[in-house]
Amino acid sequence: MKAERFNLIKACRNFLQLKIDVLEKGLNGLKEDLENESKSSAGDKYETGREMINIEWNKLSAQLNEYEKLGNILKRIENHKPSGEVRLGSIVRTRLANYFISIPAGEISTQDNKFFAVGIQAPVAQKLLGKQEGDHFEMNGKTFRINTVS
Repeated sequence: MKAERFNLIKACRNFLQLKIDVLEKGLNGLKEDLENESKSSAGDKYETGREMINIEWNKLSAQLNEYEKLGNILKRIENHKPSGEVRLGSIVRTRLANYFISIPAGEISTQDNKFFAVGIQAPVAQKLLGKQEGDHFEMNGKTFRINTVS
């Protein structure tokens, strides 16, 4: 199970890194645009252009900050010790789906299994939290039985 947890965390880290790389590229592009804007004409057009760049910069910076927070969540769950109860960092297996309660990274495939990496605020995570092996929960009109929690 430790290898599986390692692989899931690694896949989540890769997901985050791809997102961070795109945002950093966008921020670098905006920095260049801002430098070019500073070299161009003065007046209202100049101020409007700078303001549009600043708005986009703030938006991308906020997104980057959120991804960094998700990275911190992954750090917190690296040394997760199974407790038998679903909590942050748990791997939950059911007959119909497998879940990794971590960050919202979507579907992840590891060797023979598919998992849904979901954040703690996701509706399915909210239904799972505190449950144990053998417990049941309903989602989208289906009843799920928790086979294992690790």
